Amino acid sequence: MGGKHSKYVYVKRGDGWYVKVRVFKNRPHDSPERYLIVGPKRREAPITFQVLEEDELPEEVRRALYLV
Repeated sequence: MGGKHSKYVYVKRGDGWYVKVRVFKNRPHDSPERYLIVGPKRREAPITFQVLEEDELPEEVRRALYLV
């Protein structure tokens, strides 16, 4: 599974880990329901996936990143 259609992205957390997140394109950009955390944390993101920074996400999603 690759990041070909931008359905999944990796988010870089502040502590250096990456978390896989599902992005729903039909929801508003500032809505927390746009992002669904699906994967475990990883040390490196695959090169085929888009990488987002943690501060590009809504606050509720940022807090959930650290529960993984």
